[in-house]
Amino acid sequence: MQTQSAVIASADRRFDFIRNNTMTRPVPLCPEIAIRVADEAFPLWEKTEDDLGEMGLPPPFWAFAWAGGQALARYVLDHRETVRGKVVLDLGAGSGLVAIAAMMAGASHVTAADPDPWAGAAIGLNAALNGVSLTAVADDLLDQSGAGFETVLVGDLFYEKPIAERVLGFLVRCSASGATVLIGDPGRSYLPKDRLEKITDYGVPTTRALEDAEIKQTAVWRLAGTP
Repeated sequence: MQTQSAVIASADRRFDFIRNNTMTRPVPLCPEIAIRVADEAFPLWEKTEDDLGEMGLPPPFWAFAWAGGQALARYVLDHRETVRGKVVLDLGAGSGLVAIAAMMAGASHVTAADPDPWAGAAIGLNAALNGVSLTAVADDLLDQSGAGFETVLVGDLFYEKPIAERVLGFLVRCSASGATVLIGDPGRSYLPKDRLEKITDYGVPTTRALEDAEIKQTAVWRLAGTP
């Protein structure tokens, strides 16, 4: 079991590594928000393992502004009534982009949940960059009830079948508890379109390092039956 001082030291190493290996840039579709990003995933992934001796880490999804997150953040900023005064969950938060947008749009409280502790560090740094306060949770919530949130935001989580099935189950429980569920997605393979209602589309600027096009058509969806 790690001591409290060991946990703090590990978190400090993550903060320092992220500061030293990413750059602060405005988000292309949401230039009012700036986050710390990398240019390429695999070199950063290898450097994380090599420099810190942490093997088997998940890919550094936290170091990029993914198309689904950009579209959802833009929608929230332009439709503030979706989060204003509400308790919000950003599920699979990554960099914290969508969570930051929700706080900027007037949410009363935002939980940014991502099981990767590196994401938690990135979320903390990015929230501070944008002058917002939110709660970063390094937990997998997908087996929980989903109760307690009024709006649930999901950016780009339907890229693998096993996680997509778990995400959908969790979102259905959130909806049954009264939450509005909004999803940003650029057409990932396991997006459950038959359960969703499309709200709008965006052309999201991205890079060939992340996607198959420099402008990725990305939709914002509502889980059918949610408020």
